[in-house]
Amino acid sequence: MSLTDKLLAAAVVACWSANLVLVKLGVAEIPPLLMSLLRFMLVAALLVPFRPISRQQLPWILLVSITFGAMHFGFLFIALGLTEAGTSAVLVQLGAPIASLLACLVFREPLGVVRAAGLFMTVVGVVVLALGPTFPGPLVLGLLVASAIGWAITNLVVKLMPPIDAMALTGWSALFAIPQMALATALFEDHAWASLSGAGWHGWIAVVYSALISSVLAYGIWYRLLARNAVNAVVPYSMLNPVFAIGLGALVFGETVPALKLVGTLLILSGVVLVLLPRRIAVDAG
Repeated sequence: MSLTDKLLAAAVVACWSANLVLVKLGVAEIPPLLMSLLRFMLVAALLVPFRPISRQQLPWILLVSITFGAMHFGFLFIALGLTEAGTSAVLVQLGAPIASLLACLVFREPLGVVRAAGLFMTVVGVVVLALGPTFPGPLVLGLLVASAIGWAITNLVVKLMPPIDAMALTGWSALFAIPQMALATALFEDHAWASLSGAGWHGWIAVVYSALISSVLAYGIWYRLLARNAVNAVVPYSMLNPVFAIGLGALVFGETVPALKLVGTLLILSGVVLVLLPRRIAVDAG
């Protein structure tokens, strides 16, 4: 992996971390479900006209729109309005070990000693975080775990589905997520559309950034990095997300970084690294 690609990978993860902070700022002005809806509308408008798909791909894209669009992003946006950006970034990383467990169940993939140790470390990390003052309550924790589960299921769906251009998947899944988020907004966010008249620049920048920079640009670069480098050389850079998010959360919101938060974060990230080890290395080590 070249130095340029390493810098690009780190820059993409920094973009995703900044997105968490901007969305947290934005949901104070635009309700989270409506913000997610607006994001999907913009992503679809930017990509769908230029990325055709086949009829065989439609059912799979519809499923991704539920798991990755409505479930992952919808729950994450709600949680960001209720808890710290840094803590959210850490707990969403649980998607990796959850995906590993699901792969064992669905694809009969062996877990191995090393990955089992990684899963145990993530659980211990969550327990350590729970002992600290910044750990979210049951509702927010449930939202973040549900968001992580949505991301994990999406990984399995992508593995099962027929080949599809990454940007086409992003655009069309956003399109199919629009009616889902519109219904959720109508059911759970009274007078949401009226809030747009009073939304400031934080809210609108969050919508545009989340759609244009975090989704279209950052994911476009990320997919290209995956195309020209080994997956296991690129994916570990995503572990920088909580580090950046915790730093930005402390800088922008004054979020505290107590010792228990640092220890819990390190345990979770170390566990995720073990879970993400290439299967051959994990089996050899186990």
